[in-house]
Amino acid sequence: MSAAGLCAVVVVVFFMAFYLLHRYGDLRKQHRLVLLGTLLSWYLCFLIVFILPLDVSMTIYNQCIHDNSNHTPSQTKGELSDSAPLQPSSVANVCVKPWSYIPHHVLPVFWRVVYWTSQFLTWLLLPFMQSYARSGAFSIVGKVKTALIENAIYYGTYLLIFIFLLIYVSVHLKLRLTRSELQTISITAANTWGLFLLVLLLGYGLVEIPRSYWFSSSNSFLLAKTYFKVAKLATEKASAEEDLADVMEEVAVLNESVRFNHSLRTCVDTILTKCPIRYQEEMGRNPQSSHCEGASFPTKSGLIKLHEKVISAVQRHNQTHVQWSLLLDKAFHLEDIAKSQGSPVRVVNRTFSPNHLSWVRRFIYTPTVEWYWECAFRKTFCRLLAVLLSLLSVAVVWSECTFFSAQPILSLFAVFVQKAEQHYNYILIEIVCFVSILFMCVCVYSTVFRIRVFNYYHLVPHHQTDAYSLLFSGMLFCRLTPPLCLNFLGLIHLDSAISHQDRMQTSYTSIMGSMRLLPVISDGFYIYYPMLVVLLCIATIYKLGSRFLNLLGFYQFITDNEFTSELVDEGKELIRRERRIRQRAEDGQNRRWAWRERYRVLATSERSRANYSELDENSPETEMRTSVSRSNGYIEEQHTGLLQDNSGDNSFPNRRSAAGQYLSFSPSLKSLFDDV
Repeated sequence: MSAAGLCAVVVVVFFMAFYLLHRYGDLRKQHRLVLLGTLLSWYLCFLIVFILPLDVSMTIYNQCIHDNSNHTPSQTKGELSDSAPLQPSSVANVCVKPWSYIPHHVLPVFWRVVYWTSQFLTWLLLPFMQSYARSGAFSIVGKVKTALIENAIYYGTYLLIFIFLLIYVSVHLKLRLTRSELQTISITAANTWGLFLLVLLLGYGLVEIPRSYWFSSSNSFLLAKTYFKVAKLATEKASAEEDLADVMEEVAVLNESVRFNHSLRTCVDTILTKCPIRYQEEMGRNPQSSHCEGASFPTKSGLIKLHEKVISAVQRHNQTHVQWSLLLDKAFHLEDIAKSQGSPVRVVNRTFSPNHLSWVRRFIYTPTVEWYWECAFRKTFCRLLAVLLSLLSVAVVWSECTFFSAQPILSLFAVFVQKAEQHYNYILIEIVCFVSILFMCVCVYSTVFRIRVFNYYHLVPHHQTDAYSLLFSGMLFCRLTPPLCLNFLGLIHLDSAISHQDRMQTSYTSIMGSMRLLPVISDGFYIYYPMLVVLLCIATIYKLGSRFLNLLGFYQFITDNEFTSELVDEGKELIRRERRIRQRAEDGQNRRWAWRERYRVLATSERSRANYSELDENSPETEMRTSVSRSNGYIEEQHTGLLQDNSGDNSFPNRRSAAGQYLSFSPSLKSLFDDV
């Protein structure tokens, strides 16, 4: 059963990582190596989070066997005799094997493979792939060369810092650096850097996630925030379109200046393939000039820079347009909910019906169910969830400030784990560990998905994230997860380097080495630096970071800010304009659809009448109708001829009279034109 549970966790985590990659990345267009590197980094980090609770339960089980077989039982196991060691049979009765039992030789090998693979990705492979994907070179050799140069500069700085750290350790601590100690110092340096960033992201997520759920219970708040985003995105969308137009002008001039027989023409053609289709068609329609006066002749380096600009401009243009469409749909949906809240029929009336309804919306999430959820239950559910998440945040903050206290035990997570350990309730131990570490990971990882560093890093859903941002997120995950797990083990007092307790270590801690090698780190930085999470939480509560960004011109949504109110009003006007445009487009489409349906029905009836006439053409009634129709046709032809002879020309009134005579003999067509 344990092997089946472990395999199930491995498979479920893989599909979760693959779903996130499918949501943010483009599986069809992006490079396979980029997708593979991102998927592997996300998968390994999520796997560490899901397997660590199993490692904790196995460590507690092994500690129980160790205490009851080789030593007198501890005082916490009061039901045991303390006179002599227990026999193996008694140990088996006291130390119940956990349901998720894993053989002792499996987890150490598993952790070594997962940890060192993730570190290889984050420090070597992913940075190289980042530079490779962002390079505008036209050949593989050129991209590799660019990536090597950039990473040499990048890692040269880290190498200097690491050398200074080694000098400090060898001189001040008087240590003889062996292979194992050098490995421990390397791991400690990586975890120290990760912990520094971890506390910053954790302090923001511990406050922002519960607060976001509390405010999301109010539809008016969500609508105002959506208006604010619409106003900001409209400016960004216009800027992206202008940048793309400027870059396309440079490409057009380049296309005219470089002839087809030139050696750089293949590079120009490569750039043209990265341009949008409409610009390619415009450049293809314009004939290539034999010479371009005033146009400077391009160089290879200039083409590489232009290639990078084209890729960046096209990606940003596509991102803003997709975000604009999604944001409009969200604004229309929130406005429809606001109008339907007082509806007596208790149905959400959508202004714009989607083109395709999934089976969930047709049979399960119907308009009535949607009304009850959006207008009756969602507010209560979001607030209860916000309160629960707030309690977890308070527990994390309290434990971060008190986890170093071994006697008495003040960390709440350590208290819960030790209470469950006394009763050998391994399921409860795993639940407590999983919920707590998962909540901390959500606080950290959600911040990684939300933050944006200008136009260099931004995770955009609906397959709009570029390769650079995907790889950068994989690097962050691999660097944040190991210190996050070590910090969690310290919260539950399973890291002896922090809690200073003489007990067995987890298999995950065994690959890290003894942190006591560097007392400055284990007794100083790892103890006191996490306490800064309190200050970061206070700063997030009062939105000091958002107010500082507003001063710099990067406007954030703050309810008591005057500029925020102006952007909300501007966004509301933009939504009204887009609603009118979409309404006119939908009305025109409905009219065209109605016209096609009428034409199809009339054409079907005419064919049916013709088929009926062919079947009954030998009957007496048919012959009589045929003779009458021929007589009427002759009279109509004679009457039309007389009108033309009398008028002497084909004027509009005469043609209209003739058309009226024709419509009198074709009732179906006359009714059709009357409807139009």
